Amino acid sequence: MSEMNPKYAPLFEPLELNNGVTLKNRLVVAPLTIYDSGADGELTDAARSFWNDRFEGFSLFIVPFTNVAPGGIGFESPNAFDSRHLATLKEYADIAHAQGALAVVQLAHSGLHARREMTQGHDVVSPTTAPFAGSRAMTDDEVRGLVDAYARATELSLEAGLDGVEIHGANGWLVQQFFSGNTNLRTDDWGGSREKRMALPLAVVDAVDAVRRRHDRPDFIVGYRFSPEEPGERGLTMADTFALVDALLDKPLQYLHVSLWDFYKKARRGADTSLTRMQLLHERIGGRLPLIGVGNLYTADDMIRAWDTGWAELLAIGKSVLLNPHLIELIRTGREDEIETTFDWDKADTYRYTQAMLEGTRMGTDFYPRSKQFSPRYRSEDY
Repeated sequence: MSEMNPKYAPLFEPLELNNGVTLKNRLVVAPLTIYDSGADGELTDAARSFWNDRFEGFSLFIVPFTNVAPGGIGFESPNAFDSRHLATLKEYADIAHAQGALAVVQLAHSGLHARREMTQGHDVVSPTTAPFAGSRAMTDDEVRGLVDAYARATELSLEAGLDGVEIHGANGWLVQQFFSGNTNLRTDDWGGSREKRMALPLAVVDAVDAVRRRHDRPDFIVGYRFSPEEPGERGLTMADTFALVDALLDKPLQYLHVSLWDFYKKARRGADTSLTRMQLLHERIGGRLPLIGVGNLYTADDMIRAWDTGWAELLAIGKSVLLNPHLIELIRTGREDEIETTFDWDKADTYRYTQAMLEGTRMGTDFYPRSKQFSPRYRSEDY
């Protein structure tokens, strides 16, 4: 068996987090939304087929978008709001641990993007009434209840044997909806000024940490994911994100995780537009927390090039994991030239995609890797 090219060795250096937990290397499985769950968020056979034996060799697996409340469900995804969900959460933990990876579950709420037919009789809610989405503004009590829901989901995650949680404050979901001037037009304690729009994200962090402290589990990892910019006159700018990052750095988090389509995307507004978002964010953080970088890193050379920028302590790999179920093995055994970068319909079964993923690939959405046979038809520039 061939040996790994030594130039990739830095990707496999361990990293000790500020709570004493050591990640065995710098490679993280990005939260891959596979749009396949049972009626109550449980794993299906198709999902098990996809996840099992998928990320051997990674240090951390981020279990994707997991609903903290029934009113927040926007697509087929896991749930974490009732004790009946413990079995599924435990199964995710077991799948990761069997492959030698720690498991952090991404806690989320769709907000105005929830689908009424999936919210189990609950209203679709958002920071401000959004008639186009059929959502109504949350009351003050409901906002406080939402904070409690994140705490409850953390309790369940901890009880299920997961290694931590990631608060999903990115991609236009509810936590980001509260921070964004596009979607938060409130005039109470939860909106108005930038500081008030940050109140909900920071309250969620505090509530999650309180659960960890109550259980005396400093080893339980807490991370926060964010999108750095938005379109629209009132959309988030880099200046807004710098303010949020500054506030998050004062919290007892273990990492920050930026959501980007392109690792090298430059800033649009609120910072030096000649510099990449990754560089600007890393400089702002100043080494106080590890930053997970992401964005179309397919090959081993893509990964080491991103690493060599010095802009991230960890790299989240998404699309390449979709195409290469044994990605780390290929790098470790000197077979990095075998890493696939496009989906080949002639051997579609080898990727073990769910039906929804296959349909998305056939449609050409850039959420999935492009295929050899179909050109991309949709690209997202929102975040």
